[in-house]
Amino acid sequence: MSIETRNITKLFGKQRALDQVNLTIQKGELVGFLGPNGAGKSTLMKIVTGYLPADEGEVWVNGKKVGTGQLEYKRDIGYLPEHNPLYPDLYIREYLKISAGFYGLKNVNHRIAEMIELTGLGDEQHKKIRSLSKGYRQRVGLAQALIHNPSILILDEPTTGLDPNQLEEIRNLIRNISREKTVILSSHIMQEVEAVCNRVIIINKGKIVADGGISEVRSGNLQKMQIVVAEFLQEIEPGKLLSVKGLRNVAQNGKTWELEAEAGLDIRPAIFEFAVQNQLTLLTLQQKKQNLESVFHQLTQKSP
Repeated sequence: MSIETRNITKLFGKQRALDQVNLTIQKGELVGFLGPNGAGKSTLMKIVTGYLPADEGEVWVNGKKVGTGQLEYKRDIGYLPEHNPLYPDLYIREYLKISAGFYGLKNVNHRIAEMIELTGLGDEQHKKIRSLSKGYRQRVGLAQALIHNPSILILDEPTTGLDPNQLEEIRNLIRNISREKTVILSSHIMQEVEAVCNRVIIINKGKIVADGGISEVRSGNLQKMQIVVAEFLQEIEPGKLLSVKGLRNVAQNGKTWELEAEAGLDIRPAIFEFAVQNQLTLLTLQQKKQNLESVFHQLTQKSP
């Protein structure tokens, strides 16, 4: 096991930023952490890394309890905050050497060379950080987070502000890193998580509202409600369809309908029975597969 949180709660004044959050992340997972702005993503990451104390609950990292005064767990974590805290007047190698010194690393020059190669900084390594593009600054941040060879890498909005080419480069870099490490990637960009991660956790108003594999999301298994596409040969009045028990909403497009069912209910048998009883020809009846963005909207537009 890499990370476990138990009933984590965090208050800022009267605002409950996190509310009894429980999650387990296994070794080797590449997890996308999604939520609207202010949902509690960064707060939870800071608590996991030990930068912020929880008001209630416990965090365990590789079997070591966070916040006990022992700092050994920090060697297991590499952390890239949302606002990459670089020193613009330092050269890349100079900055990485200082970072390596915090961990008392041996063979520092060899380790710096490994990080420069891994993060693709070879052509820029003799430059000052201030002269780098946003994409290369993110690479420096990743090199710093990885310099001590942690088993867990936590990335808070690592692709914010990157152009499409830089975005793809950082995505590929994260994929490569995840082959050997547990990676948590915080983002509010759905396409980012779908492109990179194999598991997604969605948080809203301090609570986890969904947790599952990307394949589960695509199959609709993380939806709060089922949406079914039905096509009838005959015209139907919306009110008549809404008489089907368990339907919450209907939307028409020609003779095709999108039917939204109550949470936890498979509405398809009821729709089939409705067609039989009303002597309707049912041309199509299938569950609508949704992307991560549509599921995200369903789970975060209302209070969990």
